[in-house]
Amino acid sequence: MNSQAETIFIIDDEESIRHALSVYFESCGYNVETFGSSEEFLAREAYPGIGCLVLDVNLNGKSGLELQEELFTDQSVLPIIFISGRSNIQMSVKALKKGAVNFLEKPFSPEELLTSVREALTLSRQMKSEKDESQLARHLISLLTSRELEVLRYSMSGLLNKQVAAELNIAEQTVKHHRQSISEKLKVKSMPEMIRIAEKAGIHSFLDTENQVRIQKYYCRPHNGE
Repeated sequence: MNSQAETIFIIDDEESIRHALSVYFESCGYNVETFGSSEEFLAREAYPGIGCLVLDVNLNGKSGLELQEELFTDQSVLPIIFISGRSNIQMSVKALKKGAVNFLEKPFSPEELLTSVREALTLSRQMKSEKDESQLARHLISLLTSRELEVLRYSMSGLLNKQVAAELNIAEQTVKHHRQSISEKLKVKSMPEMIRIAEKAGIHSFLDTENQVRIQKYYCRPHNGE
């Protein structure tokens, strides 16, 4: 196992619990870090890799649920398994709705916790992959000029080059030039690939469905200009 790639963060205010879980997970081959509070964990340098949290819901200071909320807002890729010696159904439902992998009542079996950790790490790999793809997509989109971005957003609607030219009041040849430049900067060759990158970067078409239909039907004349 690559300890640099997968780390289990144990956050519990009981030292005995932290020690026992740390020894157990290390015996399973995992890299482990322990913290006595949410504040201690947040003081740590941001972790960029794959991992998960085994988090006590009832902590002194910032509670486990409050930490979950903060990590959720920060778009963390570290899924959470909650553990608790005293909780209620409302608390567990709230945690699970926010994306917790599991909510385990103490005492729990090591096998049950290990199963949840494995599930959480699988989810973390997926979340990190998606986040990395989105970051790369945003970087590639940032390389486009404002005009190229306009061309891309109109092209995402399925418009032909001459229809995009009409919308922007520029020459069709200019649109072709921009499309070629977009293709080179995004390092793709097809429009579906361009759309995939744009959507991962949070970019959407300029046109709603109604206007797409209108233009496809009536906006077929070429325009000159720019």
